[in-house]
Amino acid sequence: MRRRASAVFLLAWLVAGVVKAAEAASGMAQPLAYDYSSSSECLPEPMDAHYGGGIIRNGDFSAGLQGWSAFGYGSLAVGSSPAGNRYAVATNRTRPYQSVSQKVLLQNGTHYTLSAWLQVSDGIADVRAVVKTAGGDFIHSGGVEARSGCWSILKGGLTAAAAEQAELYFESNATVDIWVDNVSLQPFSREEWSAHHEAAIKKARKKTVRLQARDAAGNPVAGARMHIEHVRNGFPLGSAMSKEILTNPGYQRWFTSRFTVTTFENEMKWYSTEAIPGREDYSVPDAMLRFAKSHGIAVRGHNIFWDDPSTQMGWVKALSGEQLRRATEKRIKSVMSRYSGQVIAWDVVNENLHFDFFEGRFGWEASAAFYRKAHQMDGGALMSMNEFNTLEQPGDLTVLPGKYLRKLWQIKAFPGNGNAARMGIGLEGHFSAQPNIPYIRAALDTMAQANAPIWLTEIDVAPGPDQARHLEQILREVYAHPAVHGIILWTAWHPQGCYVMCLTDNNFKNLPAGDVVDKLIWEWKTRSHVGVADADGYYETELFHGDYKVTVTHPAANSTVAQSLSVDRESDNEFTIHV
Repeated sequence: MRRRASAVFLLAWLVAGVVKAAEAASGMAQPLAYDYSSSSECLPEPMDAHYGGGIIRNGDFSAGLQGWSAFGYGSLAVGSSPAGNRYAVATNRTRPYQSVSQKVLLQNGTHYTLSAWLQVSDGIADVRAVVKTAGGDFIHSGGVEARSGCWSILKGGLTAAAAEQAELYFESNATVDIWVDNVSLQPFSREEWSAHHEAAIKKARKKTVRLQARDAAGNPVAGARMHIEHVRNGFPLGSAMSKEILTNPGYQRWFTSRFTVTTFENEMKWYSTEAIPGREDYSVPDAMLRFAKSHGIAVRGHNIFWDDPSTQMGWVKALSGEQLRRATEKRIKSVMSRYSGQVIAWDVVNENLHFDFFEGRFGWEASAAFYRKAHQMDGGALMSMNEFNTLEQPGDLTVLPGKYLRKLWQIKAFPGNGNAARMGIGLEGHFSAQPNIPYIRAALDTMAQANAPIWLTEIDVAPGPDQARHLEQILREVYAHPAVHGIILWTAWHPQGCYVMCLTDNNFKNLPAGDVVDKLIWEWKTRSHVGVADADGYYETELFHGDYKVTVTHPAANSTVAQSLSVDRESDNEFTIHV
């Protein structure tokens, strides 16, 4: 029976490949639009499966368990809600991997987006989606904190490294029953995936504008020549900065010619400004801030506190509870009163999902209280969480997108915060040598449910022969996602080497990763060009968000006028220039 089933799967796979190739050859194939929808709520009934289930058979279990098997010698049953919705139940579980599973055939190099609705029989439990390949790999493809009594969506994905049979299943360390419904696994070719980028960039990063030339009397000027020059990119793209920039002209020229936003790598952190208790020294971050401002480079404040115990100074660890409370009050007042109104965001408590130093000393509400004080001191800046592995590692259950959002909402719900607190989402982005691109997109879809600005705050990629290629994949993915508001690379230069990834050598000649960044900066910029106004004085063009200089020349009178304009999500799409 197993051989026959495998043969059927293989035949279906080959037929699908032939059909796809024929469509491509005939020009009939249209890229399937990507579904950015997700949910951060636990719902009474699951929503419909994405893409009708994709290549998953009977993903809604309307035909019972047809097409599904018990993984790990577990027991399966079919459940039904009062509304008549049917779902699979993995019951009598004694091992993490015992669940419902389905075999699929993967196409080499194809991206797959995965979604499923999950519930557990009792309490709360982490549930992870795993794809076991014929080659023996176990690919973590997403996770969710599932609850009893309601349905939560797991949204994730993977990229197939080979054409092979694989098996999708779910696992949990808790021995509760796992309920599964509306499963989807949708393949996308690399070309389709790139088409999604193009469509998203057109919608989220560009705007079609109409420029009208009028004379002094207000009459349209037909035939006016309009030279459009892109002066500054609107999308914030930057790099971390080290104190070496203060004394190195080569570093200064290299940095300021590329980036519009920065984070100081270590210089604003508590252990840098008060290494000895009571002896504060802000001279270095003061100078770095002056430098950044003089070149129009925005700064993120990083960080006020860091929840990692290993980053605490010895004198801080030695403080009693009341002494620590006074020290933290002094710290937040000191750094924020100094830089309030001069930074665009604050990483208030760094990595407070992975770590809990201050919660361990003050109680669970420690972070929330810090955010309340920070908002009171600098209401114009975003107050950001900042965590690693939410995008990078689907297997890190500590920082699943749903758990990140739950922490965010706990902070917002704390008395004195509420909707007035301008919260931001910081996702560090320290990627391994093989990033999971579909999972990055899926995780961002879920994070976007918070309706808070998302920033990639510390992007780097582990060293390896494909470091630059993977960096480009990551940057293209996050730039195209409509919920992302800015990107910072964790590539502060030091003569002895960077944290993980350098963009330039010590002579400020680009390394391969730096070439990738320059290529994308150029690609995400409108080329200087000249347009000619129509009979009504209009010239219409599509522009990347940013600042522009438009020089208009009258076709008859010997007059030229230059005007600056800014294009962004909220700006008008029509501008009048008098010439």
